[in-house]
Amino acid sequence: MRVTQGMLANNSLRHLSSSYDRMGNLQDQLSTGKKITKPSDDPVIAMKGMQYRTGLTEVEQYKRNLSEAYQWMENSEGGIEHATQVFQRARELFLQAKNGTNSAEDLKAIGAEIGQLKEDLASVVNTQVAGRYIFNGDATNKPPATVNPDGTVTFAPNTNQVKIAISNGVQLEVNTNPLKAFGGEVGGDNLFATLKSIEDAINNADMSNSDELLGKMDQHFDTLNAERAVLGARYNRLELIDDRIGQQEVTANRVLSDNEDADIERVITELKMQESVHRAALSVSSRIIQPTLMDFLR
Repeated sequence: MRVTQGMLANNSLRHLSSSYDRMGNLQDQLSTGKKITKPSDDPVIAMKGMQYRTGLTEVEQYKRNLSEAYQWMENSEGGIEHATQVFQRARELFLQAKNGTNSAEDLKAIGAEIGQLKEDLASVVNTQVAGRYIFNGDATNKPPATVNPDGTVTFAPNTNQVKIAISNGVQLEVNTNPLKAFGGEVGGDNLFATLKSIEDAINNADMSNSDELLGKMDQHFDTLNAERAVLGARYNRLELIDDRIGQQEVTANRVLSDNEDADIERVITELKMQESVHRAALSVSSRIIQPTLMDFLR
């Protein structure tokens, strides 16, 4: 086959164009830090990247759900802790009223404080977090307790579970059962009814059923602590799942990085090599593309 000067020139220009293209790809990788800039560069990497990003997005959503679960549980724990302190104070006052050495004025003062503690406990039950009542099941837009003008408390909470997805196929109950925590009936009375009976007994200086009321208080206290223990167990599980989700996030980020991120050191080395090859190609092309007879005939 006859090789002409035009063929040599065209081949040289084609190789130079390919060299520019390779340098351009390497420069893109160096500037973006990614192996590809568009799916057509490597469809396999692009497809795997979509899958890995979907998995990472799910993990990030679960982490946001975990934050909401922590908010529910920690505020519920805080409310139960405060209720425990209120309850202990009410029991101390009731024992003080039982000793028989109090004057009528002393009993009225104790009764008044018991009434304030009862209303404070109602405010604990009506705790709101981000505008939601956390002790009213899934009816978070309504308060579960209402203090009536006569001093009684109407307590009719919603007991439906509030569950949050915290992992793939795993939902965890994040709310506390308000009836078990505050409204478990003992002898037909819930916690607020028992406190009202104690308040009335102290105000009327009638301690004839004080032992029965004290027994009810102790049973309410045991119920409250039992529900607190259940909440603590679920909180421990939440922390374990949080650790696992954190590990999944690290793994997902590493896999995505391995798939898409360019090895900068390798890219720099290849770019330097390609620049050297390109300079050599330019030098060779300058010798191949020599003046022809037509240049002299112009």
